[in-house]
Amino acid sequence: MNLYGSSNVLKKLIITFAHFSMTKILSDRFNKLMAPELLRKQDLYPFFRVIESEQGTSVMVNGKKALMFGSNSYLGLTTHPKVKIASENAIKKYGSSVAGSRLLNGTTDLHIELEHRLARFLNKEAVLLFTTGFQVNLGVIPSITEPNDSIILDRLNHASIIEGARLSKAPYVMFKHNDMISLEQKLQQSVDAEMRLIVVDGVFSMEGDLADLKGITQLAKQYNAVVMSDCAHAIGVIGEHGAGAASHFDVEDQVDLIGGTFSKSLASIGGFIASDAHTVEYIKHNSRSLVFSASPTPAAVGAALASLDIIESDDSLRLQLLKNTEYAIAAFNSLGFDTGKTETPIIPLFIKDDKKTHEMAMLLLEKGIFVNSIAAPAVSRKNSMIRFSLMATHTREQIDFAIDTIYQCAKKLEVPLSIEAHQ
Repeated sequence: MNLYGSSNVLKKLIITFAHFSMTKILSDRFNKLMAPELLRKQDLYPFFRVIESEQGTSVMVNGKKALMFGSNSYLGLTTHPKVKIASENAIKKYGSSVAGSRLLNGTTDLHIELEHRLARFLNKEAVLLFTTGFQVNLGVIPSITEPNDSIILDRLNHASIIEGARLSKAPYVMFKHNDMISLEQKLQQSVDAEMRLIVVDGVFSMEGDLADLKGITQLAKQYNAVVMSDCAHAIGVIGEHGAGAASHFDVEDQVDLIGGTFSKSLASIGGFIASDAHTVEYIKHNSRSLVFSASPTPAAVGAALASLDIIESDDSLRLQLLKNTEYAIAAFNSLGFDTGKTETPIIPLFIKDDKKTHEMAMLLLEKGIFVNSIAAPAVSRKNSMIRFSLMATHTREQIDFAIDTIYQCAKKLEVPLSIEAHQ
């Protein structure tokens, strides 16, 4: 008898059994999350749609042209010749990647230039670049808080802010959306905290409304709290020359930290945090999502720099975006759609039914309109919506066609509309 051989067989059997057991655990776990599969079976799966063209006001999806009203490229700069050329030139000079973290070999003079430019643009002492906007919140919030601090979040904050708070050693609480009475209650309840950190979106990514930074900063001053605002959807859209929510409310000196991303108006990929020089220096050496992540690629930084050039030098795109926004909101409201309290190119069309929301998105794509279907768990079931996003480069004809098509589809699917709007 070959004892050695028997031993190997036994080991293989044990490994096989263990693998089977783990596979079954994962399978059972995944079977609890069947929503995507169920949607596919009903031909109602509205996610991971494959785009076969550049992302302008129209795109190619499955070989068919569709008007794009689901993009975050609010100024339409992803197709701008200057942005493309800047990205190409950055690759020619620096290559496709820096192949390392900012801490080690991933900092170029291009990264430093963009940091200086953004600091001046946002009226802050210093800026630090991250690889994504999500990583900004994952890295900044845990790095600046301690166990005896308190983090206070708006209930409708972006997922990245919530995840950043979860990673922190400090406890976190949520106040009612844009409710200053609720915020003050949370501040009063955290009176024993060494530091109270209030974190909000500048523009809320689903509802399109603005954080009440006037009210928030007043309360922060009263209760000696620190304020951080994620201006991912505000940069390029509101504020002086598009400098964001703090600029819009004229509270730049009272918002201690301003975060953001390049993946919206700046037509690239990456993120940043802006603050005083001392705070940025601390984050630079203590943020794990920065220290242990590869640096933004030269192409991405070059594109963001060119986009910033355009935003700073020419207000025409931002002003056109504002016109498109005002026009579309008024048109949707006149047809009876509930658009909430949006003041931005993010226009929620509340359907308030998950299934009907997905049906709407799929039907619209068939009709040549690309929009985003937003349902639970991204929002509560009572707030499921079609997220309609505008660009400065959309023509009035494109907007009119989209609105009319959405209205016709809403009637076909018996989406409730306001009766008063038609009277």
